[in-house]
Amino acid sequence: MVLVNMTSFPIELFRNSFWVRRYFIDVTICVSLLLCQPANLLARQINFDKQIAPIFVSHCLECHSGAEPEGGLSLTDVNIAMNGGDSGKVIVANDAAGSLLWEQVNDDEMPPKHPLSKQEKATLKEWIDQGAKWGKSPLDPFSITTSTRAGRDWWSLKPLQNINPPQVKGSDWGSNQIDAFVLNRLQKNGLQPSPEADPRTLIRRLYFDLLGLPPTPEQVALFVAAPSEEMYQLIVKELLMSKHYGERWGRHWLDVVRFGESDGFERNFPRKNAWHYRDWIIDALNADMPYDDFVRMQLIGDQLTGGIEGAAATGFWVAGVHNTTVGGSERMKQLARQDEIEEVLATLGQTFLGLTINCARCHEHKFDPVTQKEYYQLASSISGLGHGERVEQSPGFQRTLTSIKRRLSQLQSELSVMDANASKEIIEARQAEKIAAPKPPVAMARWEFDSDFNDSIGNLNGKAIGNAKIENGALILDGQSFVETAPVQRDIAEKTFEAWVQLENLEQRGGAAISIGTRNGGVFDAIVFGERTPKHWMPGSNGFVRTDSFNGFAEEAVTKPVHIAIVYKKEGTIIGYRNGIAYGQPIRKSPIFNYKAGETEILFGLRHKPPGGNRFLKAKIHRAAFYDRALSPEEIAASAGESSKYVSEKQIVESLDRKQREQRKVIKSKIASLTVARDEVSEKANLRIYTLTAGKGKKTNVLLRGDPDNVGEVVSPAAFAAIEGLSSDFGLAPDAPEKIRRRKLAEWITHHENPLFARVMVNRIWHYHFGVGIVDTPNDFGFNGTRPSHPELLEYLAWQFRANGYRMKPLHRLIVNSSTYRQAAFGLTKTERQKAESKDASNRLLWRGNVRRLEAEALRDAMLAVTGKLNTEMGGPSFEDVSVILNKGTTYYEPIDVDGPEVWRRTVYRFNPRGGRSALLDTFDCPDSSTTTPRRSVTTTPLQSLSLMNNSFVLRMSDYFAQRVKSKAGKDETAQIIYAWRLAIARQPNEKELELSRQLVSKHGLPALCRGLFNFNEFVMIE
Repeated sequence: MVLVNMTSFPIELFRNSFWVRRYFIDVTICVSLLLCQPANLLARQINFDKQIAPIFVSHCLECHSGAEPEGGLSLTDVNIAMNGGDSGKVIVANDAAGSLLWEQVNDDEMPPKHPLSKQEKATLKEWIDQGAKWGKSPLDPFSITTSTRAGRDWWSLKPLQNINPPQVKGSDWGSNQIDAFVLNRLQKNGLQPSPEADPRTLIRRLYFDLLGLPPTPEQVALFVAAPSEEMYQLIVKELLMSKHYGERWGRHWLDVVRFGESDGFERNFPRKNAWHYRDWIIDALNADMPYDDFVRMQLIGDQLTGGIEGAAATGFWVAGVHNTTVGGSERMKQLARQDEIEEVLATLGQTFLGLTINCARCHEHKFDPVTQKEYYQLASSISGLGHGERVEQSPGFQRTLTSIKRRLSQLQSELSVMDANASKEIIEARQAEKIAAPKPPVAMARWEFDSDFNDSIGNLNGKAIGNAKIENGALILDGQSFVETAPVQRDIAEKTFEAWVQLENLEQRGGAAISIGTRNGGVFDAIVFGERTPKHWMPGSNGFVRTDSFNGFAEEAVTKPVHIAIVYKKEGTIIGYRNGIAYGQPIRKSPIFNYKAGETEILFGLRHKPPGGNRFLKAKIHRAAFYDRALSPEEIAASAGESSKYVSEKQIVESLDRKQREQRKVIKSKIASLTVARDEVSEKANLRIYTLTAGKGKKTNVLLRGDPDNVGEVVSPAAFAAIEGLSSDFGLAPDAPEKIRRRKLAEWITHHENPLFARVMVNRIWHYHFGVGIVDTPNDFGFNGTRPSHPELLEYLAWQFRANGYRMKPLHRLIVNSSTYRQAAFGLTKTERQKAESKDASNRLLWRGNVRRLEAEALRDAMLAVTGKLNTEMGGPSFEDVSVILNKGTTYYEPIDVDGPEVWRRTVYRFNPRGGRSALLDTFDCPDSSTTTPRRSVTTTPLQSLSLMNNSFVLRMSDYFAQRVKSKAGKDETAQIIYAWRLAIARQPNEKELELSRQLVSKHGLPALCRGLFNFNEFVMIE
């Protein structure tokens, strides 16, 4: 179109010229069209899928989707959306002004918390005015990444890419491929790397990073004297082969999986046999087990290898907290179970996938592409989860145990024959002389059950709960009822139960004839039948803390009553009797519980409150008694009515001649030695391991808003579908066996095409070497996590990690051999450093080495190492520096001051109950194991200095340090000072430091200097 200046035409020409008139008309029409219809001709054409769908997904679908959308308006489906909601039609095509949707958006009423931007409002208005044409329907809220949430196109969900290191020009810096990525980023930001750290700094960095221990002065001196590349490589090789490598990196892993040795919650009972999982982790890392095998063993080790190794490895599932008090109502039990499943899924997702999948329990994940249905599919996969102990046999120790038992049986048989002959003569003599039988002991309470539930001695009268009744002089228990007494009005420590019990059948498991316990059932002791071993009597107790098998014989009597008694001695020994004769062997696991007056009751027919499960007994109780002391064997025999047949050991020995007594003494001595050996070997042959005790997998429903009473559809075991190229379908039915569910889950997590699996672990290893990961949120690779500082480097390392068979030690070697790792922390000039800090103060671009403080455990271990007291014994039960106090159903752990080789072991072997803190460890940010700790907090507080000056452990270590220095350096004070500095921080003091050290030693002694060195920055920090 040619625009003409109309004022240049003479008016006459304008009026008379046809051409001009025609031109004028055309121009007028064009201008009119442009001015009157701009919306139709000039407006951009809105693309729903690219422009509107992201607005709906980001801002609207959180409320306006699902089965119960807000205001009855769902914007996921075109037909539903165009029909409107409770307020009627909200979108009027071609009429934004008449559309309720636009009206509320324009007035910032919707979305209520975060109104749309001006640009988003304009786009939405144009779309409605253009006819509100819909694209794909229904909307997939997880299809695309928006400004408020991640979609399936999120960076961490995409397949791994084989990225080549960049070509960097203008610099010869770098030792391997890692450095090319780092240098490339530095150059783009106008920065340069720092020079290599000095040999002393490098070797200390290597030792603490790979072993968590300091190098010896000799090792430092050797490297400083000849700091060649070959020597550096040799050191790296030796450290990766050291047994201490697994201890160091095992501690990191235990942080992530929140390994603790008590249940947590209000009961917080100890787990004395959970250490097997810790030891398995350390051993697997030392063996450089491929990471995919390492994970598979923790998920399905019981299916892959079984036995001790499989049970120990699957301790992963039960490394966290476990609520043993879930309330009496069914709803409380269901809520507690759902809480437990969520906690385990949270650990599973964050540990192996770097995603917070647990956030989808009550609704669709608000930030990552995980649906609520997918959460419950994963929950179905682990629905057989169970906590408990398993006994696993060690074949080698079993053979030894069999041999010991055989010899022990022979000796006991010899002793039995000798004693039986002597007893027979004594009993015959008694009968001939008609000696009166001893009187039965006096009970604290006795129940005859002749006509009522009353205590015939005191006031512990019983009350029937349910259908319990008296019939023919016996208490009838139907397996659903019980009797409870009035509160016991005195403190109870030592005690003895006895009851004459006639079982209804021998197949029942777990019911109690008589028990004493707190009113809520939190703590109890009981005579229990068949709970852990079918057809056997045993002492029952809360959490099995005072429970073990007597190893007696299987019960056979059902037609007549048997007398069962259990004696609880003050020192913790528990002895069982059947019909007045010792039943199996005494046991001793933990101290007896002190029951408080007024807070305790006695039950018949119920193991403990609350009623339910296998706690009831089906039987007749003919009589029962309770004693507030430990009865002797003679008293038990008398009470059982077998006193005329009971002969004490003293009587037997007195009846023998001298030769027989000597022969019996030798046999008894051998039996005692073999019994000790049997018990020791038995522990090793029959290992009790706190681990996964898988139950039957359950059908799982979606719980709307996470509410067990609001049940949705049944789901099958499966994963989530957001990972590109990896199927989430396990191909299983909702009632599939538990083993298959868990196996499919393990296969999905460790699948070759799962990019998160490699990325997350590579980032963890990087994090522990540099103090910060390439992704600074090691447990969260989702929308709320940080973005990678070097995405191409992370991709490269993850690809190589997978290609090299998921081997961790080669990855360590690659990292510590890089020039990036070897940089000095303070190697740049002041000007260069100021420039770098102005652009990257947090050193995310890695232009220098990071200064890091030792973790609490490494600090304690370093003190033990420099004092020469470190006990390098590996594995086995944890050492304890806390007291275990049971009080009113709750376990308390109080720090105790202990010393000796058994507690000089590495801190990873410390008994680690939840809430059982150590003042020194706690001060230096050692986390409580109740939650996962992928990245430890690092604080600087006055308490840390005070702990390093005054803590009893530090004071003792200072004395031991001084003793070691004197023994090695001799009597010369200067030699002592220099050697102390070399031991503590791997260098000699300068002149000023030497003079100050002399003054300190002169005034306060060598231990004061040793303590001062523990407080030195160079001891506590790693450059």
